Amino acid sequence: MDWFVVSPLLVGLLFFIAMLAGFIDSIAGGGGLLTVPALLSAGLSPAQALATNKLQSVGGSFSASLYFVRRKAVDLRQQKLNIAMTFIGAVSGAIAIQHIQPGLLRQVLPLLLIGIGLYFLLMPKVGEDDRHRRLHGLPFALVAGGCVGFYDGFFGPGAGSFYALAFITLCGFNLAKSTAHAKVLNFTSNLGGLLFFMFGGKVIWGTGLVMLIGAICGARMGARLVLSRGQKLIRPMVVTVSVVMSAKLLYDSHGAAIAAWCHHLFN
Repeated sequence: MDWFVVSPLLVGLLFFIAMLAGFIDSIAGGGGLLTVPALLSAGLSPAQALATNKLQSVGGSFSASLYFVRRKAVDLRQQKLNIAMTFIGAVSGAIAIQHIQPGLLRQVLPLLLIGIGLYFLLMPKVGEDDRHRRLHGLPFALVAGGCVGFYDGFFGPGAGSFYALAFITLCGFNLAKSTAHAKVLNFTSNLGGLLFFMFGGKVIWGTGLVMLIGAICGARMGARLVLSRGQKLIRPMVVTVSVVMSAKLLYDSHGAAIAAWCHHLFN
C-alpha cells in the first residue's frame, strides 16, 4: 500500500489547496476543480487522483455537515430516507463508471452548470425565503438523493450545486438552508464513492489524510459563513463556481478545437 507518492513539500502544498477547496466546497461546491488537477500535477495517476480526492472530500463535507447539524440547521431524522437513497445512488454510480465511459456527461455538464449559474444570477429572489414544497418523501429522495448521488459517484463535478438546486426548487428551502442540507447529502455520496475506491486499492492514504485535515479546516470556516452571511455570500459564489467549472470542463473536452478556432480567428 502506498502512503505517500509525493515529496513532503508537495504534501504541504496539497494541504493548503485542500483547505481552500474545502472552504469553496462548503459554500458553493466545486472544490474538486482545485484538488483533482493538483493531485494529477503532483504525479498521481487519474485513478489515484480521483480516489484520493474522494478521501479529502469526505473530510471537508463531514466537517461542514457536522457544523450544520450541531447548529440545528439540519435535522438528520428528517433526512434518513434522502441519505439512504443518496448512498445507494453513489455506490451504484461508482460501480457503473467502471463499465461506462462518461464522455456524454462531459459534453452535457458544462451546459447544465451554466444553466445553474444563470438561474441564480437572473432570478435574485430564488432562495431568499422558504417556499411551497413540491415533492415529499420517496419521490424527492429518488430525485435529489438517488439521481444526484448516482451522478456524484459516477462523475462528480458540481454535485453540491445540484443537491442545493434540488432543495431550493423541489423542497422550497431558502438558499442557506438548501446549502446546509446539500452538504449532508454531499458527504453521503462522497463516503459511498470512497468506500468503492478503497476496495480498489487506489487511495494514497498519507497524502489523502493530510488533505483531509486541510479540507476539514477550510470547510468549517466556509460553513460558518453560510449561516452568518447566507444568501449574500452563497449566490455570487454559486454563479462564479458554475461559470469557472463550465469553462474548465469545456476546455478539458474541447481544448484543442477551441485553441484552433482562436488561432484561426486572430491570425
